[in-house]
Amino acid sequence: MTGPRVLIVDDQSLVRTGFRMILNARGVNVVGEAADGVEAVSAAGQLRPDVVLMDIRMPNLDGLAATRQIIALLPQCRIIMLTTFDLDRYVYAALAAGASGFLLKDVTPEHLSNAVRLVGTGDALLAPSITRRLVERFAAESAPTRLHRDLTPLTPRELEVLTLLGTGLSNTELACELMLSEATVKTHVARIFAKLHLRDRAQAVVLAYETGLVSPSGSPA
Repeated sequence: MTGPRVLIVDDQSLVRTGFRMILNARGVNVVGEAADGVEAVSAAGQLRPDVVLMDIRMPNLDGLAATRQIIALLPQCRIIMLTTFDLDRYVYAALAAGASGFLLKDVTPEHLSNAVRLVGTGDALLAPSITRRLVERFAAESAPTRLHRDLTPLTPRELEVLTLLGTGLSNTELACELMLSEATVKTHVARIFAKLHLRDRAQAVVLAYETGLVSPSGSPA
């Protein structure tokens, strides 16, 4: 088996078995399973996975609380939230808790394996269109007060990039908007992450909204 080491967390055994079979068939190493958040935190501490597929709604300890605990324990671990509902109201909270993206449980086998590999490389699993809808639909109720975060380390250009990134633009779209090469955009994004200690694009989107750079309508404030 190659690629990221994966822990599957879901209270339905059929879901766990199905995902394990799909990932194993595509050469992804599933190192363990857990049926609730408590088991997930314990398993993560023992197995130290690279990626966790995490159900949001579970007994004993839900996916949000488990995500916070696992990231506190393993800062480099990537969490992909699983939900049965498109734009579940908990997804924004999950991203704020440190998750790197989310998938619907009816995801295709190919999309599932590709998503795990993508997040395992350190990228975030957030399509720009989904990002825009997330901010517009749920951010206002999830983060009603502006977060006071020091953005002074950023240059004016980096602040501009962060603002546009927060509206859900991809690197290609950022390059077109700012009339820069994609390589230059990637450099700006990497510097923003380093200066603000952000894990990935998902955290950048959340930060852009919570600091007031992006309004609840999903556009620059």
